[in-house]
Amino acid sequence: MPYGGGCRGCHTRAVARSGAGESVISRAIRIFEAFGPDRTALQVSEIARRADLHVATASRLIAQLASYGLLERGVDREVRIGVRMWELAARASPTLSLRDAAMPYLEDLHAVVGHSAQLGVLDGDDVLFVERLSARDAVVNYSRIAGRLPVHISSSGHVFLAYGPPELLDRVLGRPLERYTAATVTSPERLRAALADVRRCGYAMLAGHVHEDATGIAVPVRNGLGEVAATISVVVPNDGRAAAHLPVMMAAARGVTRALCAVPVAPQR
Repeated sequence: MPYGGGCRGCHTRAVARSGAGESVISRAIRIFEAFGPDRTALQVSEIARRADLHVATASRLIAQLASYGLLERGVDREVRIGVRMWELAARASPTLSLRDAAMPYLEDLHAVVGHSAQLGVLDGDDVLFVERLSARDAVVNYSRIAGRLPVHISSSGHVFLAYGPPELLDRVLGRPLERYTAATVTSPERLRAALADVRRCGYAMLAGHVHEDATGIAVPVRNGLGEVAATISVVVPNDGRAAAHLPVMMAAARGVTRALCAVPVAPQR
């Protein structure tokens, strides 16, 4: 938050490091990371616990962040992400053009499927969902806007693994694969076989991998360079009829791909 005319001493204090060598910025980031899709309001003591900070340190940093509108306090003294933070994040989001290109097709897909339709991107070793449309009676779905799922768990993740660089798969297979249900792929051999199926068929379909009652289907969206930039996915009942949604999903993915390819790629500098 650069403000002109600030004193040199104030700037020095802002970037000062603790005795443990940790910067104020890194501690502030841990405070923001304490919040999650299902925990959007927290008490100071809970933030301190999640951020591994002393309560007094957390309280001081929260007060400073709130003074800039990056955090805010409710009437019950719970702390929430501030409107200013949302404004800055939305303004600078690298997914804005992707979302703009995808929304007309995602809305049409949602209208046809009648359950959850979502747009995902790869962030680190997780799928980050940047948009999600649902319905009141939709089948259970653990994903949320700005929520994450591990790549080995979700249909979108299988698409990214199938078409991604080998080092991504190596990292995922280098640690235990968490199990959500009895159907979740947790062995390297089964995962490699599933990814081969994705490359052969052009989509991923995972029945009961995240929740026993739900089937996730994902298809790739490519950018102007031919890379898989995102996925369009649906979460529908695990009733053996999920494959019926594939034609409309493929059509939606082609539409988003065409829209993205029409956006000029910025030259490398």
